[in-house]
Amino acid sequence: MENIIQNICVIKDRIHKACIKSGRCPHDVKLLLATKTVPAERILMALRTGETLIAENKVQELKEKYDTLTAVPHINHFIGHLQSNKIKEVLKYEVSCLQSLDRLELAEKLHQRLLFEGKTMEVLIQVNTSNEDSKFGVHPDDAITLVREVAKLGTLKIKGLMTIGLLSADPEHVKPCFRLLKSIQQRLIDLDIPEVEMEELSMGMSGDLEIAIEEGATIIRVGTAIFGERMYPDSYYWDESITVNA
Repeated sequence: MENIIQNICVIKDRIHKACIKSGRCPHDVKLLLATKTVPAERILMALRTGETLIAENKVQELKEKYDTLTAVPHINHFIGHLQSNKIKEVLKYEVSCLQSLDRLELAEKLHQRLLFEGKTMEVLIQVNTSNEDSKFGVHPDDAITLVREVAKLGTLKIKGLMTIGLLSADPEHVKPCFRLLKSIQQRLIDLDIPEVEMEELSMGMSGDLEIAIEEGATIIRVGTAIFGERMYPDSYYWDESITVNA
């Protein structure tokens, strides 16, 4: 418990200092706890410190932790690559925001299910700013077109953009990815597309959060720096289709 509390304090202090340095208000940047592979009991420890925003990458983990986590109020986001056949489960386990919407086919199927259930959902459009084949997300050149099409689907409330960025030991190498996402956000703001909000930029993790904040991030995703190292490589966590035995 002490380690989790201490780690959260360290991350929040870094966020605060980065905001001050960048001339931004610390209240404008939210900490999202990336809880992939973290047992529900440890997540509860973090929630009891006052944090409320958590996110999973895999539907199976949403399911496994759901009953335990209802003990403390919190907000569920989903940040992994979502397969269309898992849409019903994402809605069942009360995900309030899908941060990884990256294709029209998924948007249309999600929209149809939301219509059936009489619900709406907030979404972020995921952009592949590093242009890596191993990364999910719409190509930057196609991001505005996707936003226009998703905006026509009344159950999906576009709140902004998300990117994973280049996984590099040097945060400076990630900066162009964050800067590109910010530029796409600004273009969308200028276009003023009906039913589209561009309030959120979800980008940056523990290793590069200062640069992400400098470039305009409003949501910082942190997992290992709070909960500890994980067993599998990042490719496992970001792809819903990969299983432990794959």
